[in-house]
Amino acid sequence: MTAEGPKVRMLSAGEEDAGQRLDNFLFRTLKGVPKSHVYRLLRTGQVRVNKKRVKPDYRLEAGDELRLPPVRQEEKAAPGKPPHWQQEAMQSGILFEDDRILVVNKPAGMAVHGGSGVSFGVIETLRVLRPESPGLELAHRLDRETSGCLIVAKRRSAVRPLHAAFRDGSVEKHYLALLAHPWAGGPREVNAPLEKNQVEGGERIVKVSRDGKEAKSLFTPLQRFAGSALADVRIYTGRTHQIRVHASYIDHPVAGDDKYGDREANKVFRAAGLKRMFLHAHRLSFPHPETGERLSFTAVLDDELQTVIRGLGGKSV
Repeated sequence: MTAEGPKVRMLSAGEEDAGQRLDNFLFRTLKGVPKSHVYRLLRTGQVRVNKKRVKPDYRLEAGDELRLPPVRQEEKAAPGKPPHWQQEAMQSGILFEDDRILVVNKPAGMAVHGGSGVSFGVIETLRVLRPESPGLELAHRLDRETSGCLIVAKRRSAVRPLHAAFRDGSVEKHYLALLAHPWAGGPREVNAPLEKNQVEGGERIVKVSRDGKEAKSLFTPLQRFAGSALADVRIYTGRTHQIRVHASYIDHPVAGDDKYGDREANKVFRAAGLKRMFLHAHRLSFPHPETGERLSFTAVLDDELQTVIRGLGGKSV
């Protein structure tokens, strides 16, 4: 008896799939299949929607009938579970939850999703904690070393309005950042376009560039110290590494930033007890994806960062 190979699959798009790009839907459905092969299937017309060829950026509609060709997917071992401490940190960090969204206070050092040597990120951990919501998706991202407010959609129907809110500026985002060098004067607005994937010294970085995308940040000092300042940073756009690059651009790099920071200043911060980058998504305000009600959340600084502030002679935040 010979083992049966993969077969043609017929699927119907549900309400939760509506609005999703076809290529992203296929990446999720055909786990283990290289993205290049998925695009080849689309390009050669082997994937059909309602019996027609479609492009990768086609937006699914509820009721669409999909034909997927026979594709061999890698058999993967059971992934196991995130360590207990990570599950506890994620559970205790939940700031809000309903049937559409989760808002969590992401710990520093935890990636938003697995990959690149990280087995379990925020999404994988939440899927273990909320097995009834396997379709959890990020509404936005935070760097691995950045802590604070993070929105996660529990349903596909919540993803599109959340993404739209981020695009149209309906989301108000405030961060707390410890900035190197003495701060003179009051608030400072930085309106400098950013271009990513620039190579410097063999490392890919983000740079201020006239060829980049619009990026606007407002730095407002809250507490001043001898060689640094704690600032509220409101960002009006959500570019990769925006705060870190803008802070460096105005010669007030974020404390503990190994990529865009000041090495000598970072030595001083480490001596003061700082073991990570001091950047925290402090406050977040946005319209609920279903009701439109304005929601606001605050994630307090963790004990480590509070200790650094007090060690510099400041007050707890």
